[in-house]
Amino acid sequence: MLKIAATVIACLLLLSACGPADHTPPADLVFTGGEIIGDQPATALAIRGTRIVAVGDDDAIAAFVGPQTHLIQLDGAVVSPGFNDSHAHLYGLGKSLGQVDLMGTASIAAILELVRQAHAELPPGTWLEGRGWDQNDWAVQEYPTGAQLDAVTGPRPTVLRRVDGHAAWVNSAGLQAAGITRATPDPSGGEILRDSQGQPTGVLIDNGVELVTGIMPTADPAEVERRVKLAIRHCWSQGVTGVHEAGVSWQRAQLYQRLAAAGELDLRLYGMYDDIPATLDSGLAAGPLYSADSLLTIRAIKLYGDGALGSRGALLLNDYADQHGHHGLAVTSAEHLREVTRRGARAGFQLCTHAIGDGANRLVLDIYQEVLAEVPGRDRRWRVEHAQILAPQDVPRFAELGVIAAMQPTHCTSDMDWAGERLGRERLTGAYAWRTLLDTGAHVCFGTDFPVERVNPLDGLYSARTRTHHDGTPPGGWQPQERLTAAEAHELYTAASAYAAFRENDLGRLKPGYLADLTILDGNPATCPDADLLTMQVLHTVVNGELVYSR
Repeated sequence: MLKIAATVIACLLLLSACGPADHTPPADLVFTGGEIIGDQPATALAIRGTRIVAVGDDDAIAAFVGPQTHLIQLDGAVVSPGFNDSHAHLYGLGKSLGQVDLMGTASIAAILELVRQAHAELPPGTWLEGRGWDQNDWAVQEYPTGAQLDAVTGPRPTVLRRVDGHAAWVNSAGLQAAGITRATPDPSGGEILRDSQGQPTGVLIDNGVELVTGIMPTADPAEVERRVKLAIRHCWSQGVTGVHEAGVSWQRAQLYQRLAAAGELDLRLYGMYDDIPATLDSGLAAGPLYSADSLLTIRAIKLYGDGALGSRGALLLNDYADQHGHHGLAVTSAEHLREVTRRGARAGFQLCTHAIGDGANRLVLDIYQEVLAEVPGRDRRWRVEHAQILAPQDVPRFAELGVIAAMQPTHCTSDMDWAGERLGRERLTGAYAWRTLLDTGAHVCFGTDFPVERVNPLDGLYSARTRTHHDGTPPGGWQPQERLTAAEAHELYTAASAYAAFRENDLGRLKPGYLADLTILDGNPATCPDADLLTMQVLHTVVNGELVYSR
């Protein structure tokens, strides 16, 4: 009996010496020895399953390290909430990664050389596709012609999308395949550019692009899945843990569901259904869609109010300063926008409407205000996607109506060299005005609109903070009164994007109980000097508690 009692006492003493930390269930993944961007100073973080379980100093988090814990020494690196791109095109990115990349090309000659190389590598009978050209970057800022492509591609149908996707450069074979001739009328919400004789030049604007893309061969399901997974892997490498995909077909929604069910999605995806009858009918009838692992949510609708500023498709209240008599394109009728907004409101869906020009933004705000009064309900968080050019009197309406401005900082720095020519000086006061919107109390969230812009969120932070090119021009920034602080810009790319997807209570911050979406970098994007963003590297990416990427 005495021997048993002594053994019990010894065990109790041992447990006492070990303390309560020994009873802490071990974490699956622990980061230690770095800097945690959170509410309080911290150097370490522990993850169990899909959620953060503790944030603190190295000694405190050591209690969560067990035999099976994956322990990563940060060596001074910084853990940020995962970058959540609030407006992007995931499938479009995957598709573009397999096309001719025309981003940054400085001339038609440079593009034709890239096309010539791609043409030589493609088998006969296939279409040649590319994306990324921007005539505003060329010495002569004029639209190209199909005849220029003909000299390189011959009879191969070729379609090159402009950087914003709102215009396409098509060769003669492509026009012929689509049946586009001198007699073809401009479609509603689109334009076929023509020469002085009325012949199509080979450039199609907004809904005109669909005349060609609508007859192109479609990818089979295996190719669609391959493109999606290619895009996801690219996002990981850029530290992007979540994407709000602006435009999802019903078929692709089913693919995302299958990937999530099989544990193969590995990116937090917030989807907006396309404004296509078959997709909307199916999506609204099914109701909001959520995956069991919380990675997939589809509970929004993407509408289009106008086109893009660069191709003069953005709908303005008054004429373009550099094209009198033209004020852009309403790519969707007000009646249709109103009808779908009502349907979405009644079905409990978030509305997300593309509006770039001040005319389109006013139209969308008017429709939102009307329908919100007709179909009152709880916190709806309807959004305007881009909100690039705003009339001063419309700026306060975002906060008044509870409408979120989903903006893309690199659109500002891509457009600023020529935006003044399109708009004139007076309208620049409402151009890319994220500071002004924030100051009125409006919610703003950030993204890239990739593949229109590069995926890298650090570029977006740099643009938001400086409003300059990477070489620092123009000095002091373009419209510098709209610059943000380092902390503000970081917040809009993380916590604000979570709010825009109704996830502010468990996403976008590094706190116990929050979902473990993390970006680990070799610098602090919320406090560093502006220039450091241009060389900062992503070291690790964690999605839903899983380490998916390491540099």
